[in-house]
Amino acid sequence: QVEVVESGGGLVQAGGSLRLSCAASGSIFSISAMAWYRQAPGKQRELVASITRGGSTNYADSAKGRFTISRDNAKNTVYLQMNLLKPEDTAVYYCKAWRVVDYYWGQGTQVTVSS
Repeated sequence: QVEVVESGGGLVQAGGSLRLSCAASGSIFSISAMAWYRQAPGKQRELVASITRGGSTNYADSAKGRFTISRDNAKNTVYLQMNLLKPEDTAVYYCKAWRVVDYYWGQGTQVTVSS
């Protein structure tokens, strides 16, 4: 079992920055990758960025050049640095952790970007 807890959301003006954190605990030794997703009202959940245990990253087109995903394996934590935020980035941001046989979601953190 793995527990995933997000933090760092909030209200920010357009052009501002936020850093989200995702801490994993429990049976974390077999986590292979972690990722950030987001879901805006009335829309499907979408991938924002992912990172493997080895540090390989992948970004949605909407995140490239503005968001950076990183991980601290010693702290079992993944971060999402979000810069140049836009109103369309407003969503609940979820962290996901994969193991070989299963995956786990956090409960989400709200990010609201005002224009």
